[in-house]
Amino acid sequence: MIVDCALYHHGVREVSPEDFSDALDIARAQGSSFMWVGLHDPTAGELAKVAAEFSLHALAIEDALKAHQRPKVEEYDDSLFVVLKTVRYDEESQQIELGDLMAFVGDSFIVTVRHGKGRALTNLRKRLEAQHDLLECGPSAVLYAIADKVVDDYQAIAAALEEDIEEVEQQIFSTERNNSGGRIYNLKREVIEFRHAVLPLVEPMTRLASGAVPHVHERMQPFFRDIADHAVRVSEQVQGFDDLLTSVLNANLAQVSVQQNEDMRRISAWVAIAAVPTAIAGIYGMNFDHMPELRWQFGYPGVLAFMAVICLSLYRGFKRNHWL
Repeated sequence: MIVDCALYHHGVREVSPEDFSDALDIARAQGSSFMWVGLHDPTAGELAKVAAEFSLHALAIEDALKAHQRPKVEEYDDSLFVVLKTVRYDEESQQIELGDLMAFVGDSFIVTVRHGKGRALTNLRKRLEAQHDLLECGPSAVLYAIADKVVDDYQAIAAALEEDIEEVEQQIFSTERNNSGGRIYNLKREVIEFRHAVLPLVEPMTRLASGAVPHVHERMQPFFRDIADHAVRVSEQVQGFDDLLTSVLNANLAQVSVQQNEDMRRISAWVAIAAVPTAIAGIYGMNFDHMPELRWQFGYPGVLAFMAVICLSLYRGFKRNHWL
């Protein structure tokens, strides 16, 4: 569906146009005007209508319709096609949901196509419309604001992931006996998913900042360079998360192995203690006639005392060696 459509002149929003063609003619006739059309999960018919009005390339329209593209910048005859990945992190389920945000950028228009449950651009549009100086730079200013919002979301999600990883570390090395392997593996999988969105973004932002890409205002190049720097920082942070989670997973396996060894030592110690009275009772249970202790008056309490002394000695020895 078409979420919003507006014509901007000198960075100021004018009345929303009812017809794309008339508004686009106005935007092209006035060098300081441009259109911004926003779509969310559009149908093939809606995209075809927009493509016909703005002369968008068929291959780019196909990518925008199918979604699930990697971040990239592609140049066509009269426009740029930019793909960004939106990321949403659910704290309760600790699941990362990826979406797609695509933009067709020309000299006098920008068309944004959003797929998935990522945050809407309504608040971003309102905030950007208050910055008339920035909007005077045309469609590339809108593209910058969108990319900056996406990278800011990356930084917030990276901070949330870092908190979850620290919590898992504390659980592993706590005195409580719990196996966090499932949660660690889930976090590692989400970090890999997050990395697929972050790492490919660096190259497109660097290209937009280089000045070698058309339809980008020269005043916007430093802004895209700043986004590229932030994207590099987040990508390095995410790579660190992946390495850290690998170490945490190995530490968890080592902790489980240590706990199992301690359990086996305790079991072995108790078995050794129980073996002494079992062996003595087995000997005296054979019922031979010529056993001198059988006729001894203090034989029964003496054997019990002997068992108790041996078991107590073994218990103290195992306790001293931290087997119990």
